[in-house]
Amino acid sequence: MPAQDPKKRARELREQIEWHNYRYHVLDDPEIPDAEFDLLMRELIELEQAHPELVTPESPTQRVGAAPVGSLPVVTHSVPMLSLENAFTEEDVIAFDRRVRERLETDDGVEYAAEPKLDGLAVSLRYEHGRLVQAATRGDGVRGEDVTHNVRTIKAVPLRLRGTPPELLEVRGEIFMPLAGFKALNERAQARGEKTFVNPRNAAAGTLRQLDPRLTARRPLDVYFYGLGETRGWKLPARHSEILEQLREWGLRISPLLEVVRGVEGCLAYYREVGQQRASLPYEIDGVVYKVNSLIQQRELGFIARAPRWAIAHKFPAHEVSTVLRDVEFQVGRTGALTPVARLEPVFVGGVTVSNATLHNMDEIERKDVRIGDTVIVRRAGDVIPEIVKVVVNKRPPDARVVRLPKKCPVCKSDVERVAGEAVARCTGGLYCAAQRKEALRHFASRRALDIDGLGTKIIDQLVESGRVKSPADLYGLTVEELAGLERMAAKSATKLVAAIERSKQTTLARFLYALGIPEVGERTAEALASYFGSLEALQEATEAQIQEVPDVGPVVAAHVRHFLDQPHNREVIAALRGHGVHWPAQARRAAAEGGPLAGKTFVLTGTLDSMSREQAGERIAALGGKVTGSVSKKTDYVVVGAEPGSKLAKAQALGVPILDERAFLELLG
Repeated sequence: MPAQDPKKRARELREQIEWHNYRYHVLDDPEIPDAEFDLLMRELIELEQAHPELVTPESPTQRVGAAPVGSLPVVTHSVPMLSLENAFTEEDVIAFDRRVRERLETDDGVEYAAEPKLDGLAVSLRYEHGRLVQAATRGDGVRGEDVTHNVRTIKAVPLRLRGTPPELLEVRGEIFMPLAGFKALNERAQARGEKTFVNPRNAAAGTLRQLDPRLTARRPLDVYFYGLGETRGWKLPARHSEILEQLREWGLRISPLLEVVRGVEGCLAYYREVGQQRASLPYEIDGVVYKVNSLIQQRELGFIARAPRWAIAHKFPAHEVSTVLRDVEFQVGRTGALTPVARLEPVFVGGVTVSNATLHNMDEIERKDVRIGDTVIVRRAGDVIPEIVKVVVNKRPPDARVVRLPKKCPVCKSDVERVAGEAVARCTGGLYCAAQRKEALRHFASRRALDIDGLGTKIIDQLVESGRVKSPADLYGLTVEELAGLERMAAKSATKLVAAIERSKQTTLARFLYALGIPEVGERTAEALASYFGSLEALQEATEAQIQEVPDVGPVVAAHVRHFLDQPHNREVIAALRGHGVHWPAQARRAAAEGGPLAGKTFVLTGTLDSMSREQAGERIAALGGKVTGSVSKKTDYVVVGAEPGSKLAKAQALGVPILDERAFLELLG
């Protein structure tokens, strides 16, 4: 078969890629999976690399960004980008509709095009003969900044329009950053110790005004178009909504929530409907926009100052407002995590009065430099718990106080532990603390722990709320009569539960350690601790450094174990459990295989092995002096791969870590 003409193939690939981009970004109805789309892009990239003369400015491969520009040139808009008047109440909207009807001299309900008002950055894109030639920000409405180099990197922006667009088409739209992309962007910045963005709008604006388009290409910007600027060679339809539908056919994204409504009642119904969806939308909106749908009526209504008489923005209650931070208190969650809660000067935000807001953890407080007495920006979106997003530093009073993490739990007075490298601080009184009581009991009785069949959530709730059970040790003093008196608990069920509690006294050291609920100690770590130390007494006497010698136990886990066992309340509960007869078979302490053939080697296991379980594989490695960890890094010596491996295999390949299949692993074990 003769080789295909490169020029023809490049044209075919561009057409296919443009079609699939249109299906994905505009119609939200992709025809092929992402992997197939990536193959088309890869083929086009390779073809253009082999034949540089085939590269065109509108090729999809050119979205990755060119060299940085020195500055952002000024663009004068051929048609000014006007602002909209705002409506904050239903009465404002009713008054707007009345003015429209009075000027049109009609008592009939006016037809409006309604759509969400995106909280992003307004732009104007200029297409000549269907090709994108310029993109500019709104600026002051008359002059904006040329951001063509950055807008070209946005996948939802077509570099060439579909079909037969007019000779000149200037479209107006809103560039924004989706919430998921904003969150990921800030998480990456925080991990690198860089400054984070306050909200998606700031992130979009900052990204669009970058001088280096390669940076813009790495950030998740999106766009919806909502109107026109200058046009030439197009006889406009009769209605605004028809204009938007035509833009969609040419490949320009419009809001999927666009609706045509009748009269002020239709406007307000649309406002309420979109308001209910607001918290679940993948992007931020701050209101809805109503536009008289008829272009003839728009021309008749005209303009006032810098705003049209035929459109208005109906704003939602503010998401962000400023107030004063009066105090910070720490709440203890069911897992012992201490969460700082801001006590605020009450303020109306997001439709409700807010007096409390979350501060997440001490890392967040320190990163944002939040102090008691500060003026802060508070955000509330839908039903999301209000949070402090920023401090207004220039309003900080001289007596503002630094927030300190308490040394003792505010509930049970046990020590508060904050392990190096972790953001969360925890109460160490896990077996005693009232705030953790229900969760501790549920975990203690779970199937993989002490396995107390019949001790469900509702029974635990009643026992704790009545004050009868304050720690796991109290379970072993319960009688049939006491349990039979609980709601939905008959004598027969009570008898069975008492028998199950009695049976749970005979367990293993590994299960017992897991049942204690020590932070970061799962089943596998509990097995490793039990196997290494052989007895509870030996573990209780071990230093943090000695605990770190256990295979698969690092400094964070060792610190958690030592802190937990050092708490007098926890030791009392453990002693009470032993006093009630909870016991396990004695086992010999396993000495560290320091001189073994795998000494100093670190392994990671992924997938299913045929000859043994992963736990058994870990034990074999440890017996020969090796260590098993849960994550792949450059320090990993081997990754052992069984059937259906997870993402650890790909990471090992990327880092160049040696990979062993089961046969090679068995040979290594000898």
